[in-house]
Amino acid sequence: MWKRKAFEAAAVMARWALGAFFVYMGLKKAMHPEEFLKLARQYEMVHSSFLLNSIAAGLPWFEAFCGMLLLLGIAVRGTALTLVAVLVPFTWLVWRRALVLQALRAIPFCAVKFDCGCGAGEVFICGKLAENIILILVSCWLLSGAGRAFCARHSLFPGKGGKG
Repeated sequence: MWKRKAFEAAAVMARWALGAFFVYMGLKKAMHPEEFLKLARQYEMVHSSFLLNSIAAGLPWFEAFCGMLLLLGIAVRGTALTLVAVLVPFTWLVWRRALVLQALRAIPFCAVKFDCGCGAGEVFICGKLAENIILILVSCWLLSGAGRAFCARHSLFPGKGGKG
């Protein structure tokens, strides 16, 4: 019984940590939209100025919103799924950019350091990729149904495994 309680407590702490991380990073980017726009531009994902500006203006607030949902315990599984859906392509984009920089600088992969636009400034790529993998794994853990304690509403739909 105590193992189950410890497991659930760890899941709640992981949910809160993930939520706080996304609130912090989202607000950090939202407070400096022009810097985030410049960093987003370096990935060459979109060529439309309107779309790029929309991404740079909206994504930080979306991240902060997802973090708040996790902190409050609202729609945890849906939020976790959304974060996985966002983190996987972002991780791929960062990895791809790091490969380009590695080739240009002719340095070992883990020596590549750049500001990926994640809100943490310049980071070594291997550390950033490891961090993103951990974020993806924690999100998958929450998606599996862990972290239900202290939820205002774990599921959006009554009777689907959540409170209310």
